[in-house]
Amino acid sequence: MSLNTFDPNTAENSEDIEKQFAVVAVEQAETYWKLITSIPGSKLRLTKLDDEIYELFMERFPEYKDIERLRKFDEEELKNKVAKERWRQFANYFEKKVEDFNFGTLLRTDANAEYGQFTTCFVVRIQFYAFEIARNRHGLNDWAVGHQ
Repeated sequence: MSLNTFDPNTAENSEDIEKQFAVVAVEQAETYWKLITSIPGSKLRLTKLDDEIYELFMERFPEYKDIERLRKFDEEELKNKVAKERWRQFANYFEKKVEDFNFGTLLRTDANAEYGQFTTCFVVRIQFYAFEIARNRHGLNDWAVGHQ
């Protein structure tokens, strides 16, 4: 198939491609878990834009200034129609600033839990960064050190 005639809006999902994305997302989650179980999250910088990502996240999503809501949220908070539009606008801001800003990745819905079937959701990378940078700034991942 020629790339010149490829239309992603009409393309069908390939099961093999979806599996490859899933493998990459799991590998990234494993890498992040190893990182936060080795170093307190409060001492980490995930990107060179951590400050900007955090500030815009808090500005656009002030509900996550509530530490308990930042710590644990329901996946539906990110996936409903209104939330999707808010997140799309947030993500688009970083389109030219963060590499693979919209690449799929895994995010823990509960900062007090490891990655697991009932504590993980699929998000775009900039959402992962927003939550994990904020959680790290508030020390919510520090408990994980030594929990390998």
